[in-house]
Amino acid sequence: MEHFPIVQALCRAAMAEPTPALRKQIERLHDALTKDGEKQQAATLAKILSAADRLKDVAPSRIERSRVNLAGEAIGRSTQVPVDRETSASLAEIIFPDDFHATAPLFNATVTQATESIVDEWRNLEALSTVDIIPSKTCLIYGEPGTGKTRLALWIAHELQLPVVLVRLDGLVSSFLGTTARNIGNLFTFANRYRCILLLDEFDAIAKVRDDPQEVGEIKRVVNTLLQNLDGRQRIGLTIGITNHPNLLDPAVWRRFEIQLEIPKPDFEVRKAIAQHFMPPVIAPDSHIRLISWFTEGSTGAEIEALVRTYKKATTVREEDRRGLLETLQQFATLNAARIQRERRTLLFADPGKLFKAMRNDEALNFTMADIGEIAGKDKSSVSRLLQKQAIEEDVSDG
Repeated sequence: MEHFPIVQALCRAAMAEPTPALRKQIERLHDALTKDGEKQQAATLAKILSAADRLKDVAPSRIERSRVNLAGEAIGRSTQVPVDRETSASLAEIIFPDDFHATAPLFNATVTQATESIVDEWRNLEALSTVDIIPSKTCLIYGEPGTGKTRLALWIAHELQLPVVLVRLDGLVSSFLGTTARNIGNLFTFANRYRCILLLDEFDAIAKVRDDPQEVGEIKRVVNTLLQNLDGRQRIGLTIGITNHPNLLDPAVWRRFEIQLEIPKPDFEVRKAIAQHFMPPVIAPDSHIRLISWFTEGSTGAEIEALVRTYKKATTVREEDRRGLLETLQQFATLNAARIQRERRTLLFADPGKLFKAMRNDEALNFTMADIGEIAGKDKSSVSRLLQKQAIEEDVSDG
């Protein structure tokens, strides 16, 4: 076969992570070569297939590596979660890895590397155990709403192929004396029985400062119960806490978490990546993506996603109702005034010359006059005249 060395390399690369369909095609190629009398080439493919079989026998899969040292039973679809004794309401929700499609959250390089290190620890339990090290078993994720905290926790679970026992702690609080503490105990007993990730959402709902004079003695007992159960849970499985209000957490709660990961608001490049991620199937010009990123300075990923939805709607309606990008941004800023920085909103509704100057001078945007003209629906000469007019007005004002 001509170019067989290339085919051989492709087959070897494919069998590094084979699927049944890939293996079937390589077997078909092996049989065809044998039939054509290409015995040496067929033997080479046979060796590649055999090597893949041996590797499969001796090397555990990612899922097996992630679970090798996890004690406990497997959670099934029929597994019953604990309920509140007084109301019979479920205290948790079980989410299985196959129930959601989790893509890696979009963060800056530093945060991305840190989150991947959490997964890598759990994927390499056996290697770590040889040096008497265990992965970090408690992780507190905090940051403003919409920054991707819950999505990150679900992505970790998906990567490790572990079910999530999702608990919204504000739902555990009961008006019955002693019931809240009992609910917490029952939940941790359940999580300690099964192989899972215990995800404690709205963590600040219970883990409040015990010295707060506004809190009654009951909530202080609840926090103590939570701390005791976190201590016990540390020896068994992975626990993730999520909060939008880290300032409300008791200092003793912070000490229970080996990892304390702050999710920041996205920078310019990350905002671009988020806008690009949510844009399909609409194909937006790069200048539009950059302006959306610039306009959403200080915004969260969820707010950028909302703006992209507005943009997609504006570009797919009837031609006579279609709005330009600047009009779309103005509409979004009007309907979401508290979510957009005041400086950006002011520029957006200011004299066009002032807006164009800000866009032209921003190093991150790196706009040409042609870019500005395309966005504003004007030619380059019109943009140039407006910029000149703005410069003259500023000179007069300064003089």
